[in-house]
Amino acid sequence: MMRVVVVGASSGLGRCIGLGLAERGAEVALLARRADRLDHAAEESGGRATAVVCDVTDEQSCHAAIAESAERLGGIDGLVYATGIAVMSDLVDTDAAAWTRLFATNVTGAALVTAAAVPHLTRARGAAVYLSSISASLTPPWPMLGGYAVSKAALDKLVEAWQGEHADVGFTRLAVGDSGGGEGASATEFHNNFDLDRLGEAVDLWIGKGYMNGGLIPGDDLVAVVEAVLRCGSTSTIPSLTLSPRAPAQRIAEPARVEPARVEEA
Repeated sequence: MMRVVVVGASSGLGRCIGLGLAERGAEVALLARRADRLDHAAEESGGRATAVVCDVTDEQSCHAAIAESAERLGGIDGLVYATGIAVMSDLVDTDAAAWTRLFATNVTGAALVTAAAVPHLTRARGAAVYLSSISASLTPPWPMLGGYAVSKAALDKLVEAWQGEHADVGFTRLAVGDSGGGEGASATEFHNNFDLDRLGEAVDLWIGKGYMNGGLIPGDDLVAVVEAVLRCGSTSTIPSLTLSPRAPAQRIAEPARVEPARVEEA
């Protein structure tokens, strides 16, 4: 049975992945800051997941949470780093405090958690998956999310650096496009703190540039990809993957019914 630590599991994509893996038979430790949300998620798993409080911006908290997870699970075969924050701002308006928050959560937190987990992953010949973004690796940085793209690009290089130093662990960067996550608290909260008027302008701009196609990656697809990477990580190396949504299917209108012409007798 696969033993997996999912970081950022109190809401959004992390919660979706954590509960999805538990439903598929994995033993899962759900890590995040918000204990009440973690407890609700663990209850929803029907006892297949356990809640462990972790603040990824605190080194001691990261080491303590990984140690507790390993003890509860009996070891760690897989790590999923789903934690991520974004700031909607033009680069010229992004201040030092915003840059610090972005890198502390999206990059430094991933490094701290991984440092704590690597000994366990090495013993298990395990694998680690880090949620990145298509805006950092597939498209140009999206206007008004430049800081986010920069931090995710740094995360991409961090994953490569870990692989270079620990070839006996599988490290995978999973670049994810627009995803709705799951239902309820498992739905994405990526844009919750954005100014809605500004977000509307940004979405129009992103669609106009072809960065968005109106589709969303189903939560089940995201879980399936993460599970597949973790399960084959002991024998194969998957440096990077990209998961993008298809455009919504266009409904084809039925041809108009043509009535046969009437021929009037003279």
